[in-house]
Amino acid sequence: MHDQLEYDILIIGSGAAGLSLALKLADQSNVAILSKDALIEGATLYAQGGVSAVLDKHDSIESHVQDTLTTGAGLCNSEIVRFVVERAQESIDWLVDMGVDFTRSNESAKTTSPFHLHKEGGHSHRRVIHAADATGKAIETTLESRVRKHKNIELFEHHVAVDLITTHKLSKNRRRCTGAYVLDSRKKKVKVFRARNVVLATGGAGKVYLYTSNPDSCTGDGIAMASRIGCRIANMEFIQFHPTCLYHPMAKSFLISEALRGEGAKLLLKNGNEFMHRYDKRQELAPRDIVAKAIDHEMKRLGHDCVYLDISNKSTEFIEQHFPNIYKHCLNLGINISAEPIPVVPAAHYTCGGVLINKNGQTDMPGLYAIGEVSYSGLHGANRMASNSLLECFVFAHSAYKHIQQNLSESDMPERIPEWDESRVTNSDEEVVVSHNWDEIRRFMWDYVGIVRTTKRLHRAHHRIKLLQSEITEYYGNFRITKDLIELRNLALVAELIIKSALRRKESRGLHYTTDFPVTNNIDTPKDTIIESKKITNNHIAA
Repeated sequence: MHDQLEYDILIIGSGAAGLSLALKLADQSNVAILSKDALIEGATLYAQGGVSAVLDKHDSIESHVQDTLTTGAGLCNSEIVRFVVERAQESIDWLVDMGVDFTRSNESAKTTSPFHLHKEGGHSHRRVIHAADATGKAIETTLESRVRKHKNIELFEHHVAVDLITTHKLSKNRRRCTGAYVLDSRKKKVKVFRARNVVLATGGAGKVYLYTSNPDSCTGDGIAMASRIGCRIANMEFIQFHPTCLYHPMAKSFLISEALRGEGAKLLLKNGNEFMHRYDKRQELAPRDIVAKAIDHEMKRLGHDCVYLDISNKSTEFIEQHFPNIYKHCLNLGINISAEPIPVVPAAHYTCGGVLINKNGQTDMPGLYAIGEVSYSGLHGANRMASNSLLECFVFAHSAYKHIQQNLSESDMPERIPEWDESRVTNSDEEVVVSHNWDEIRRFMWDYVGIVRTTKRLHRAHHRIKLLQSEITEYYGNFRITKDLIELRNLALVAELIIKSALRRKESRGLHYTTDFPVTNNIDTPKDTIIESKKITNNHIAA
């Protein structure tokens, strides 16, 4: 009989949301954090832009709320938007207390804030606080140093959650999430984690697409696991494509921050002509969906592999001060951005949909919370406004912390859970199946379910994903699991959720654009796309 690990709180994911929640809970509870790779390796580490917050006296809460609602194209939950925006200041104060070294203002600053603030797409004011152009790295490394020192936090790096575990509570006739099966990818052993509460902080699903700004870990694991136990998944058709990823054979997933456009960078065609004025009066500072569609259209119209982003009108000193990492990275690749334009292309960047939650981060499943990009809170609607995502992580980490702490005494430690059963499986002798299926999913998702969609292509994608899922299910049932197989299984389910959601929305809205329904439905209360799986597909779930 194997020992089972017990914690008050099990947090799956180690980005901004997960680490923030752990630090808030750990003074009163014992916490476990699971990380698929090294602790800091995730989307937060690579976030360049910053955190949106009203920090300038010329700005206002009302303006931030309205900008978010406008960008969200009618699908934001206005109560949630206000809930988040009103808590931005305290989130920034907490980060500063933690030791995050945000860039300070200078004499030539255009705001009254002690911090330098960027202006990004969709924002009507400068309200993006940042640490040069590596805000995510500053936040993640600061929080990492604190969780590593905390006596009540236990870290499990290179541990991959396989599935959530639920039990049936006879007294209430309801299921409850009581832990997770977790693969120790170094020891190749599946462990059982039991917990009073489980939190998904697993990030998004950018790796479902061939081209993405996301790191390799963003495979939609939390969304897939929650769906398999019956949680509702909302608005998965809204995948945000960042307009400007570096286009270079030696650059993998390197983002060119939107803040460059906020500082006056212009998008150009190969011949040097500007084009954004033909698509939106805000030009380069239009919301990301508009800019990405414009670039995609120009590339297809002209048959070009990329467009160009030019900030050479700024001095080298200004660029080195505000964008030191982008400047250095491009220079290492032979591109001097102070003297020549940067080749860029759109790439999958952010999953606006996710596991449906309330303002406390609670999912449909008692005992299970979801915070950050894995969730759908109603903040982003049909399109996320720049730098609202990190803000969402901190606000919901705090609200989930308060709810968990208030209710922890009512959550008993779950009873012993059946061990993971490997008695009828063998080691795989054909790993090529996994790599081939992974590649096929990402390619047809890019071709058929990308920035511009058609019903015909969506049906083709749906047919392909069902065939692949049957292959993956058979493989999963016969061979010992690996990290790659777990991620493939999750990617396939997330791909299906995206495709189904896109087929259900018979209009173009926000990030979902289809040539078969190019107009936005003119209704007062547009509906979210909700997918609920009644079928519990995890054979290892305790009865």
